[in-house]
Amino acid sequence: MDFEQLWQTALGEIELQVSRPNYVTWLKNSRLLDKQDGTVLISLPNNFAKEWVENKYHKIILSALRNLDESTKKIQFTVNNTNKPANLNSSGKNRGAINTAVLKNQLTFDEFKVDPETNLNPKYTLSSFIVGKTNELAFAAASATIEEIGRKYNPLFIYGGVGLGKTHLIQAIGNEIKNRYENKVRVKYVSSEKFTNDVIYGIRNRRMEDLKEKYRNVDVLIIDDIQFIAGKPSTEEEFFHTFNALYENNKQIIISSDKPPRFVPTLQERLKSRFEGGMTADISYPDYELRLAILKTKLQERGVSLPENIIEFVANKIQKNLRELEGVLTRILFYQQAKLNLSLKNVEEIVNETIQQPTKNINPNLVIKTVSDYFQVSVNDITGRCRQKSIVEPRQIIMYLLRDILGLSFPDIGQKMGKRDHTTAIYAYSKISENLNKNQDLNQKIITIKDLIYKE
Repeated sequence: MDFEQLWQTALGEIELQVSRPNYVTWLKNSRLLDKQDGTVLISLPNNFAKEWVENKYHKIILSALRNLDESTKKIQFTVNNTNKPANLNSSGKNRGAINTAVLKNQLTFDEFKVDPETNLNPKYTLSSFIVGKTNELAFAAASATIEEIGRKYNPLFIYGGVGLGKTHLIQAIGNEIKNRYENKVRVKYVSSEKFTNDVIYGIRNRRMEDLKEKYRNVDVLIIDDIQFIAGKPSTEEEFFHTFNALYENNKQIIISSDKPPRFVPTLQERLKSRFEGGMTADISYPDYELRLAILKTKLQERGVSLPENIIEFVANKIQKNLRELEGVLTRILFYQQAKLNLSLKNVEEIVNETIQQPTKNINPNLVIKTVSDYFQVSVNDITGRCRQKSIVEPRQIIMYLLRDILGLSFPDIGQKMGKRDHTTAIYAYSKISENLNKNQDLNQKIITIKDLIYKE
């Protein structure tokens, strides 16, 4: 069995043990380059993929290879994005180097121009969409939709908050279909605002037939932020008929929204029922691991590096919005390129400037009440001496938020929380801070509670 056969067989076994999105993202483009004295050399397309696979899938890969070849003793990983063969005898100098091929192969500015025919931006690709636990289902549904256009998941409805990657994913679907089927499948991407404007123009100028021709004569219609057509009767009416015309002819419909269909206010019930008749998948707030992965990938793409403690700090602080995450990274890199002294303190200032929320109407009582309401426990129980597990977590979260949002001193926090010792507040703050990186459920709770506090 040659290297290619051995690796493809091993990948077949590995694919059964990891999720499809993770397999596609991290392992699909890997290769077995060499095998000497029981050591197998696996290549990956870039340094970040190498680091990720090495940390996450080393045992799975080793086990799969040993099942096929008992002489396999260990695995080495390398980056090999060229056609030049690599082997185990090489010095390995390039293993920690920035993958310059990534930079050389980046699209030029002109290539980033929106396709006038499809309205798609070529920068949005499936390969650049980083997959984690919080978007895994949406990615898997997108991949399945590409394989069976109009048959598998129709409509495909993807929802999630602002800046979580919905537009990236739905445009990536369109670009993948366009490229895979060599433009034989007609794809049209449109924002709900553009669709609304087209409807208004069609009505005013008696050009509705042009509108129908534009949107109903396609194989794949992708509409972004569908929630913005809610409450606009003419637009909803036209989209309803467009939807039906496409659906009845097995044409693919892909929709994004900030909420699931049933929670979009004022949206016609008949549209909600049609949206819910297909596949609905959410993209939720990214967990720490995904945020870290995105930051490292962006650094890899730009051919630059940052100290690990800075990357981890940013990933920990920017919890909700991926656009915000990239914006902070851009500011940090600008700071670095300006040859200013980049320290963790400087980075903290940059992050705080970006994510700072108005706190003038926020006070300790509001924080305490919001957390109490969220967990459906009484304020007296939280500030009292109750030691039940159902009370301990909300109490620690309050102490964390009083420090994180209002910047209260630990003695002040202790006083606000039933005249407790400041060491209790320190312990609570440290515990929540530490667990935020590990516990996605806790991370989501904190984000939701903060949203409730800031909305007050």
